[in-house]
Amino acid sequence: MAERIEQRLEDRVPELEQLERVGLFTRREIRAVLRKASALEYKIQRRALRKEDFINYIQYEINLLELIKKRRARIGYSFKKDEIEYSILQRVHSLFNRATGKWKEDLQLWLSHVAFCKQWNSKHQLSKVFSCMLAIHPNKPALWIMAAKWEMETRLSSESARHLFLRALRFHPECPKLYQEYFRMELMHAEKQRKEKKEFEQAKMDLGEFNYSEEILNGEMARIIYRDAAQKIKGVEFHLAVLSIAKLFDFTQDLQKEILESLQTKYADDPLTWDYMARRELELGSLQSTEHTTKQMKVSQMTQREERCCAVFEEAVGAVPTEDMWKCYITFCLERCNRKTNSEELKQKRLERTLSVFNKAHESSLLPEALYKQWLQLLLESNLFEKATEVAEAATKRFSLSVEMWQMRLQVLIQLKSDDVSQCFEEAIKHVKSKGTLPLWALWVEWSEGTNSKEDTEALYQRSLRATTPAESVTMKEKYLDWTYRNSGYKKVKRLFTSLCENRPFSLDFFKKMIQIEKEQESCKMLHLREYYERALREFGSTGPDLWLDYIKEELSHPQGKPENCGSIHWRAMKMLQGDLVEEFISKYTLLQTGHL
Repeated sequence: MAERIEQRLEDRVPELEQLERVGLFTRREIRAVLRKASALEYKIQRRALRKEDFINYIQYEINLLELIKKRRARIGYSFKKDEIEYSILQRVHSLFNRATGKWKEDLQLWLSHVAFCKQWNSKHQLSKVFSCMLAIHPNKPALWIMAAKWEMETRLSSESARHLFLRALRFHPECPKLYQEYFRMELMHAEKQRKEKKEFEQAKMDLGEFNYSEEILNGEMARIIYRDAAQKIKGVEFHLAVLSIAKLFDFTQDLQKEILESLQTKYADDPLTWDYMARRELELGSLQSTEHTTKQMKVSQMTQREERCCAVFEEAVGAVPTEDMWKCYITFCLERCNRKTNSEELKQKRLERTLSVFNKAHESSLLPEALYKQWLQLLLESNLFEKATEVAEAATKRFSLSVEMWQMRLQVLIQLKSDDVSQCFEEAIKHVKSKGTLPLWALWVEWSEGTNSKEDTEALYQRSLRATTPAESVTMKEKYLDWTYRNSGYKKVKRLFTSLCENRPFSLDFFKKMIQIEKEQESCKMLHLREYYERALREFGSTGPDLWLDYIKEELSHPQGKPENCGSIHWRAMKMLQGDLVEEFISKYTLLQTGHL
């Protein structure tokens, strides 16, 4: 092993001598590099190899390359790259090869090697890396796409890219993303050939020796890929994805037409098909607009285009009366409504149209639950308060078991300062099952705090503790404690705390809140703090190392504290804490003793 390390260090000597000779490094720096390299070499020549040692070595060599690059730029010296950088690059590739050979399944290692090759323009090496990586990870389509893109865009080899895509499709015959990228690649290749041919024709060169196939120039290869994929991959999303790719190329009108016809034939009842056809009206209109148009003409044209879109959507909700179809229509209307415009007329038309569509969907009983909230928001923003109240009530009738719908209705009534808030809360609690009602109770007590008397609010808190599930009552206990302290002071909150402690469960924050309240008192008693900490530790002593530490800190810092109790608290913590929490406690306790915590 020693001989091998000696040999590898000797191999470095020529490049280090060159670094010193050309003035990039000093003699002292060269010695430092040798020392570091020697230490790193020993680590990767051991029997029990560690991945971290290879990564550290690779990172050191990359940092060295970056330093050389900066120093070259600083002194303006650009010679001897073969003697210096080339040998370092080869060493990094060798280290990566050893590491990926040993830890084949570590994809991050492979990708790091790919990134290194790209950064240092090692094209020949990168081809090899991709080849080895794909042999070991053929089950990841993204890697095939990455390799094919590099072949196409960097090496300008459409043949190699095509070969990779075909191999990838043998492993993943139904992968939409692979077909999409293969489709894109063939169209890019066709576009490149069209440009070449045009340049040659402009230069009046003889095209005899160049074989430009009309089929390839017109994107026939992409058409074949699409037809093959369409037989294997079902769903509108794929057709729309390839259509959006085809639209990026100006010679694919026939291909776009074929995809569109297929979409309308196979997926006539799919909301996404209708959504695409409707939105297409916007684009078709924008293509026809001329240069010399006034602002008023632009507004008029936009209005007409949007109306054509809505005409298609109206046809769609008639042909496919589903929640998803209405959702597409409403989403379109909301998008247009949220678009900025200087025209008040257009803004008003968009708002009226959106509210009208919401209403139609609601009357058809096909408005999805999630969209009621957006409808109400729009109504409130438009100061249509009566309609908002009516819609909120209708929403809770249709989705009477939905906490979100009741919460939304109550928020509307509270915002409008309605007299029906209490009655609506009662109605909500009656309809909704006890599990999941926490948001309603939290909203109710919050509203009551600002509206009702202390007695009514207290009664409501007491009622919420009985009505919510044990897990949800934890939050209500915290809120109740906080409200009582704010409104009735220390003595009342202390009695409440003792009373609430009779019924589990509790949260850690419940105890922390009481500890904080005690510490805020002028005559803060350590006796009370101990009681609260002990109660908290009975519940959370096995999982809360920080709680034990806070208790110890309190004994050390409080005027009435007893530092002699700390040893006993430490011993109990060590017995009660579970697993890794013991180590966490020990390390933090050590910091506390040294004054670093």
